[in-house]
Amino acid sequence: METQEDGKDGEGVDANEIEAYFVRKGRFTAGTETRYTPSIICGESTHQHLAEGFVIGMRFHSAPVIRLADAKPFHLGHAGKADGRWRLYAFAPAEHPASSTAKIQTLCEFLAESANSPIRKYTPECLDIDAVFDVRAIFQQSHRDLALEDMPGFLLPRKGRYDLIDYEKIFCADLKSGQDIFTLRGIDREQGCLIIVRPDQYIAHVLPLDDHQALASFFDGFMLPQR
Repeated sequence: METQEDGKDGEGVDANEIEAYFVRKGRFTAGTETRYTPSIICGESTHQHLAEGFVIGMRFHSAPVIRLADAKPFHLGHAGKADGRWRLYAFAPAEHPASSTAKIQTLCEFLAESANSPIRKYTPECLDIDAVFDVRAIFQQSHRDLALEDMPGFLLPRKGRYDLIDYEKIFCADLKSGQDIFTLRGIDREQGCLIIVRPDQYIAHVLPLDDHQALASFFDGFMLPQR
């Protein structure tokens, strides 16, 4: 039987080298190293610098966050289930969300009210507002520094048979653990960004948070308006 020492002499296999190789290639062996090229459902890398850790065309790489409503630690990737919906993750800049000019406010106004909003265009009126597009917001501030009443109403939708409020759309960075998602995933803190994730959990696009036209145009390229 060959040993680790045999491997070092070139006559066997070094177990440490094998282990190191599998660690380096972990995403490949797990089947998550696939990267899609630009297409009608995978955008160009024009704004990739806004989120260097969320690579367009690759699997959405989760990170810890804190849910604002109940201060519960959460993994953002676990919010997206295999239910056929598109995900829109809005990473807000450092500005306070209560301001009427805050980017998260204007984005939510566009999504809720504009005739060009993909949510208004492609969600059947008989379904919940998030039946096709699941919008989540992530803030840089601690959950102790934000209040639900300052959030856009669009992020607190009423849903279901009993018209109950969904409190699970808003998250904050996990500052206590030192695992700040904005740092871990290279999110531009000054501008924020919008991450579009396909139903298969692969990243379709990275866009500026306030480029509403680019958001609308992306979905106009392959979706059909509701009848």
